[in-house]
Amino acid sequence: MVKPLRLAFMGTPDFSVPILDALIDAGHDVVCVYAQPPRRAGRGHKEQPTPVHARAQARGIPVRTPVSLKNPDEQHAFADLRLDAGIVAAYGLILPKAVLEAPRLGCINVHASLLPRWRGAAPLQRAIMAGDTRTGVTIMQMDEGLDTGDILCMEETPIGPDTTVAELHDRLSAIGARMIAPALEGRDTGALKGRPQPDAGACYAAKITREEMRIDWNVSASRIARQVRGLYPRAWCTFEGERIRILAAKAEDAKTGEAKTHISGVPGEVIDDALAVRCGDGVLRLIAVQRAGKSALAAADFLRGNPIAPGARFL
Repeated sequence: MVKPLRLAFMGTPDFSVPILDALIDAGHDVVCVYAQPPRRAGRGHKEQPTPVHARAQARGIPVRTPVSLKNPDEQHAFADLRLDAGIVAAYGLILPKAVLEAPRLGCINVHASLLPRWRGAAPLQRAIMAGDTRTGVTIMQMDEGLDTGDILCMEETPIGPDTTVAELHDRLSAIGARMIAPALEGRDTGALKGRPQPDAGACYAAKITREEMRIDWNVSASRIARQVRGLYPRAWCTFEGERIRILAAKAEDAKTGEAKTHISGVPGEVIDDALAVRCGDGVLRLIAVQRAGKSALAAADFLRGNPIAPGARFL
């Protein structure tokens, strides 16, 4: 039987919700949840609690939403919880040393990459955009660095040629939820020892910028296809001044692949009547697209209402 531990959970987005549920369902005493403050959303721009905040309320757990943990009063309030451990999953705020050291077992992080690769804010997106063929979840003992603490355990999963960030998000969230309770028990009993992260292979998963969401047709088709999958559903371009989201696309080799049309013109040019677009190298076959304010459509359905002839150009 698992020994119940006194915990605080610190998380914000959908990714973190199954991990919170797993701790509660394992019988641990989650005495407080920390989440980022409610955000304005929807037509009325009303404040909406984040997914973790909403789940904690539904399960009857007190929620705190400080804008920062650097304030000594917030640090004292955290220490006064007298925790066995703090569990962190995509919280989004920096934890000062006083917070990291307050619980008996310190703070333990559920991170969506195989550390030391992809430390930072956007590990799922960066892994797909870089063409990685594998990723996973690392349970880590937190220190003052950015995802630099000792590794407690990890589990690997493949990234397929068609995997989108949405699919990978759900898979890694489920893996993290499955891993956290056994890892916490091992940490408490001393059976699970941390090991330092190697320096080799360390890289930083910077937050995705708005500029990175826009498609540059001068780069290779394979790179754009990874951008579409890694940023789903946020990769976009323009056509005749209107913003178009590219939701699914496939890279094709202009000489030997499925795109048989002779290529001329410039990157961004449509080269057939089924939305094949010339890139800096190769051809991108658009599979699903979405006009601003409209529903997502398969390329064939989109073309029925929005005919685009060869020679037209996406920008």
